Amino acid sequence: MLITMTIIFILGYIAIALEHPLRINKAAPALLLGVLTWTVYAFGSTNPHLIDENLLEHFGEIASILFFLVGAMTIVEIVDAHDGFAVITNSIKTTNKVKLLWIISIITFFLSAALDNLTTSIVMISLLRKLIKDKSDRMFFAGIVVIAANAGGAWSPIGDVTTTMLWIANKVTSANIMIRLIIPSLICMVVPLIILSFKMKGTFDRPESAEGSTDHISNGERNLVFFTGIGGLLFVPVFKTITHLQPFMGMLFSLGVVWVVTELIHKRKETVVKEMLSPLTILRKIDTSSVLFFLGILVGVASLESSGILGDAALWLDHAISNQNIITISIGLLSSIVDNVPLVAAGMGMYHPDPAVISSVHEFGIDGVFWEFLAYCAGTGGSVLIIGSAAGVAVMGLEKINFIWYLKKISWIALVGYFAGAAAYIAIEHFL
Repeated sequence: MLITMTIIFILGYIAIALEHPLRINKAAPALLLGVLTWTVYAFGSTNPHLIDENLLEHFGEIASILFFLVGAMTIVEIVDAHDGFAVITNSIKTTNKVKLLWIISIITFFLSAALDNLTTSIVMISLLRKLIKDKSDRMFFAGIVVIAANAGGAWSPIGDVTTTMLWIANKVTSANIMIRLIIPSLICMVVPLIILSFKMKGTFDRPESAEGSTDHISNGERNLVFFTGIGGLLFVPVFKTITHLQPFMGMLFSLGVVWVVTELIHKRKETVVKEMLSPLTILRKIDTSSVLFFLGILVGVASLESSGILGDAALWLDHAISNQNIITISIGLLSSIVDNVPLVAAGMGMYHPDPAVISSVHEFGIDGVFWEFLAYCAGTGGSVLIIGSAAGVAVMGLEKINFIWYLKKISWIALVGYFAGAAAYIAIEHFL
């Protein structure tokens, strides 16, 4: 049973990677992957009712991620429909590729720490579409957005779901994780930036200003929608801190506020204009296939977690490799293939401090070096493959980036940055 599930998962990933040669949308094999792995798990179990309960439990978590994603995408589309991102794009005057690369990366890095890597990647792709006309140029920038978003999320307790997990479980404290990981995370982004700075040359063309819907929007209305939308996104972690509810609740609340604001500012306009700028119309622009792709991947990974395959893999790593740093780096690289959430959850269940051993407390206690390094590795390792992180999956769907293209052009750069940041953390820990 477990072997069959693993084979189905691998074949599904291959079909996703070969989306363009096969000419099959990646959402289809992802959905088949998710359903078939659970089906095999149910057939091989003596208690299918328990499997069904596990599925529903996981689906609650998956649904929260999907509603978060849909809410964020809708807010960004509303701001975009009102030309709100002109507030930022008009302030970026450069047409030099290298300069823009650094500007976009730095914005992404710090915005990801304040929001989260998934929301930030959606916002930055919308910005890039307003700045860069040529898709082939834009794809390189999209690749660095994935790297910068994941690096920026790793050092913040609200920037990446795995860091948030460790923070909520009292494995790390917010101030300590920010201080200890900001330098390795910066290096993880800066090294790929330096590499791409030598590879990218020349200038880029901006797309022509869109005509139509923006003719009916004043500068005041545009700015109001922009600041309401961005403020709503920034409010999500605040909402979570205050209420302790899931982040998708804060995202849905922010979407509701933005929706009300847009309805009010257009209520006296012509019916045609109101329909064109209505959130109901804008909702149709959401890339549903990307949402279904995300659903299939998460359901499939959940089956591997429930069946114990991921837990067994973590235990095998622990027994096969004695060096804790190598184990943590391996977990980070493994997170580029499967979701980092169950991997971190498995790590949290495997390691506990022994109060009688000082070195154990130093490594596995609160703010232990293992948890800090795990937050970095699990947060940034997903950049090595485009389907290895929520940010990567979102960018892949929004920009229609080919898995093979990313593997050839970006993966090795992300890998170099990942190892550079890991080496920086180990060096800082060893010498300081």
